[in-house]
Amino acid sequence: MNVFLWILQGLLAAAFLAAGVMKATQPKAKLAPNMPWVDDFPLGTVKLVGVSQIAAAFGLVLPALTGIAVILTPLAAVGLGVIMVLAGAYHLRKGEYRSIGVNAVFLALAAVVAWGRFGPYAF
Repeated sequence: MNVFLWILQGLLAAAFLAAGVMKATQPKAKLAPNMPWVDDFPLGTVKLVGVSQIAAAFGLVLPALTGIAVILTPLAAVGLGVIMVLAGAYHLRKGEYRSIGVNAVFLALAAVVAWGRFGPYAF
């Protein structure tokens, strides 16, 4: 199970690092064709979401690898879960049901990591 959790952590970290870097570095005009939600939020909010995703991606992997402040790994998973719940609520309000499925999958993966690292497979 420990290996499975590491694989989940790595996949989540890679996905959210890529998404976060894109949101944190690209202008809204470039993001809007693939992410229409950015037009509903100020640029600062879009950048904040991106930076939060980058921080969570690092938090999923680095504390566990270094053995320093390992409690940050499950906390990062919880943080990603919160981001996914908020994103799902937004997409529900907008009627973008396909996006909710993606959010639900990422929420479930983050929940498994949080459960495993807080519980029976903590570091």
